[in-house]
Amino acid sequence: MSVAVGDLAPDFDLASHRGGQVRLSDFQNKKHVVVAFHPLAFTPVCATQMRVYETDRSWFEAHETHVLGISVDAVPAKIEWAKALGGIGFDLLSDFHPHGGVAGLYGVLRDGGISERAIFVVDKKGVVRFANVYDIPTLPDTNELRQAIDALG
Repeated sequence: MSVAVGDLAPDFDLASHRGGQVRLSDFQNKKHVVVAFHPLAFTPVCATQMRVYETDRSWFEAHETHVLGISVDAVPAKIEWAKALGGIGFDLLSDFHPHGGVAGLYGVLRDGGISERAIFVVDKKGVVRFANVYDIPTLPDTNELRQAIDALG
């Protein structure tokens, strides 16, 4: 079962393509967080999704929101993928070891070992305020995400 709206978001600590570790709880009382699970790097819909978030990064920053893109890919793959995408200024996180551990915590790990395409918006208090799982080939609606963030005030 997937984490639901109103739940306390499970904390995690994952390696970023930008270097170092990123812990969800480090954003508490500072920023809202978009936890965006995507199946795999170097795939068309995932690439488009992350490019959209990069293009909209100033909007997210203006709304005190940080994006975390998470997949089961290893850090070196995330680094190369960020370069291939033209540079990504938010964190692309590796849920590689233990394989899919964070996706499992959120209830979005598929039997095949990749995550669902899923978005969770976590407010500054660490509470999930938006949660949606999308069909793998479906690009999430950016307007839907913006509305969820706008509703946080």
